[in-house]
Amino acid sequence: MQFKVIATLAALATVVVAVPTDPVTPPTPPPPPPPPPPQCSTGPIQCCNSVQQANVPAVSALLGLLGIVVNPITALVGLNCSPLTVIGIGGNQCNAQTVCCTNNSFNGLVAIGCTPINIGL
Repeated sequence: MQFKVIATLAALATVVVAVPTDPVTPPTPPPPPPPPPPQCSTGPIQCCNSVQQANVPAVSALLGLLGIVVNPITALVGLNCSPLTVIGIGGNQCNAQTVCCTNNSFNGLVAIGCTPINIGL
């Protein structure tokens, strides 16, 4: 009788050990957080219809009419600019060139000392 019990337990243990199982898949780690939006230390990011060198004849003529002296002569100037305050919200998108400029004090007509930036709008 004891032999039957031991034989039965041994047979069950063999069956349990021999049953294939699905491999355990480790959980997928969450994706990394998105990078922070670009920041402009000189004011809001600007969306300019045109960004050109200050020594382009049409740009230098406009700057001359406004009495604006730009040094160095190769500085980038944004024309017809507006600030982007909250990136990607509603109609606040830029279909032209996004820039960070050092002098935005001409009511958007011109912005001086601009550096193009890519914000992926």
